[in-house]
Amino acid sequence: MQVSVESTGLLERTMRVELPEDRVSGAVESRLQNLVRTTRIQGFRPGKAPLRIVRQRFGQRVRQEVVGELVQQSFYEAVGKEQLRPVAGPEINPLEANAGNGIRYTAKFEVLPEFEPAAPEKLEIEKTTCEISVANVDTMVETLRKQHRRMNPVERAAMMGDVVELNFSGRVAGEAFAGGEAKEFKVELGSARLLEGFEQGLIGHQGGEEFQLDLRFPDDYRVVELRGKPVTFDVKVLQVLEPQLPELNGEFFVAFGIKEGGVDAFRQEVREHMEREAAVVIRNRLRDSVVTAIHKSNEIALPVVLVQREKHRLGEQLKANLKAYGVQPDAGDERFRDPALFEDQARKRVAVQLVVAEIVRRQELKANPARVRAMIEDNAKSYEDPAAIVSWYYADRSRLADVEALVLEDEVIDWISARARVREVQVGFDELVNKRQTESA
Repeated sequence: MQVSVESTGLLERTMRVELPEDRVSGAVESRLQNLVRTTRIQGFRPGKAPLRIVRQRFGQRVRQEVVGELVQQSFYEAVGKEQLRPVAGPEINPLEANAGNGIRYTAKFEVLPEFEPAAPEKLEIEKTTCEISVANVDTMVETLRKQHRRMNPVERAAMMGDVVELNFSGRVAGEAFAGGEAKEFKVELGSARLLEGFEQGLIGHQGGEEFQLDLRFPDDYRVVELRGKPVTFDVKVLQVLEPQLPELNGEFFVAFGIKEGGVDAFRQEVREHMEREAAVVIRNRLRDSVVTAIHKSNEIALPVVLVQREKHRLGEQLKANLKAYGVQPDAGDERFRDPALFEDQARKRVAVQLVVAEIVRRQELKANPARVRAMIEDNAKSYEDPAAIVSWYYADRSRLADVEALVLEDEVIDWISARARVREVQVGFDELVNKRQTESA
């Protein structure tokens, strides 16, 4: 086999391969001999058909099969011989494989970039710490009580903190507008969900009352056509509901799985839940910090095919997310065909993936089986039959590989964190959780 390689781009390679005829014909003859022993041909006993008859009937098809297999096999032999690391399968063009002339073909492909990852000691990362105070637990307990509150109808005027059920319809310059009408709508006074002045205008009114509210849309209102315009709402209060918080007693605690230990056991469970939530957010923030540091500190050439694949994946992910929210993306939407869409995000992800893969390769990092098992068992806890879910993962190598990839990513995060320059940032629980919610919105 003769091989020559030419660099036709930063990462693009053109490889020419020639295979001698004896390698092709030898493989063809071997396969035809097998067909003689196994093929039934009319007029001959099984396994007794002459080789020439088998060659006449199957020779061309067998040669095509052999050529296809030898092209694939020889390509990977050639890249191994040349110590190349292809990103994906090659584009074969042209292919010459006429009988008697062996095989000649040209393979075009991209290779993984060769680079030295930035030393982890040069990276600066941010590590968040959070102490959960007694006040944080008190706040969370009150939040849980509010989430399980009862709403009792009252025969009095509405006040701050009440929930008002109402019908309303709005008019701008005497005309109705989209989204300006609702029936049996409930709003908590003080939640600031509605147009400024609307909730305040409900205070002092009780069930059965009808009245008007004259308000004004803000200059930065999300609907451009309504910005700064006066609006009149016709309002009818259906009923006023007063929230009643549950008592901190055994009945309330049972709803959270606390059957013994009273308020102390309940507060301990609340604290532990908050600690688990904080640990997840802290870990994600550490991962983001490491990823950002990796990206900033490693400038590498990126294979076009990997960037294109990642852009496609991000596009499909966006469509799936839109569908999850009840939005059906138009297949002809130009935004999904914009070549610049997801470009920066895709390039960052590919760059980080390549650096992480190179660190794993050079440091010979492995997915710790104990961590793999722990991650699977933790995920299985939310299912009715955790043992069945664990078995499901271990029954399929591809499913297990997905978890191993996540654990291996954690191994890299830990490896870098142990060596990088770490700047600790202390934050309160509320700030930590609220920041997480803001970033995910």
